[in-house]
Amino acid sequence: MAKTSALPKFIQLSEMLIREIAAGHLADGSRLPPEREMAEDLGVAVGTLRKALADVEAKGLLDRVQGSGNYVRHRPVVESVYAFFRLELLKGGGLPTAEVLSVNRLPKPEGFARLGGHPEGHRIRRLRSLDGVLVALEEIWLDGAQRDVIAQDDLSESLYHFYRHELGLVIAAVEDRIGVDVVPDWVPAAFHLNAGQTAGYIERVSRTAAKEPAEFSRTWYDAGRATYVSRMGKG
Repeated sequence: MAKTSALPKFIQLSEMLIREIAAGHLADGSRLPPEREMAEDLGVAVGTLRKALADVEAKGLLDRVQGSGNYVRHRPVVESVYAFFRLELLKGGGLPTAEVLSVNRLPKPEGFARLGGHPEGHRIRRLRSLDGVLVALEEIWLDGAQRDVIAQDDLSESLYHFYRHELGLVIAAVEDRIGVDVVPDWVPAAFHLNAGQTAGYIERVSRTAAKEPAEFSRTWYDAGRATYVSRMGKG
């Protein structure tokens, strides 16, 4: 059965603001609306919003001036829950969410030997959305030595958040190869592209700080709804 395990609300709000700033929807130096007005517009408690704003401030993307307001500050590199999630809506940004389709412990496919030393791996299949818009289909493999059993209930919407806090596994770098591929035959009926249709394709190897491969993933995305964006340097 598919499942979505949401991150805490203040983290969702923080990540939404970080992605909106990165996409240029919130200009450098611009002032955010008053906190009570902003909380009402977002449908959250003022206290929850303030926790989110404090997190954004701690990441250097916000100046909170007493008696004046909250001012946006752009930075080229920010450590966030979705720092390595590179899909955005065509208009930019969009808060990622995930729906887990299945988690299985299986023998690794041929060619996956480089992904840790265990002969088995955890295969995670998910649907990904941005601001509630379904955009992608994912298959992720994790070495079986990381944990004996991973259940759907264990996973949060951010796998890297789960890796760090539950497995002690920190992803420090990723290598992406971008192209096109056909949607696989295991595509669920909920996904709007059919098996065999051409889609955008991302093949990723994620590595630890020691440069050891820790995760292999494949993502098929609808290029009519989302695009791959990688931002580097100043600008």
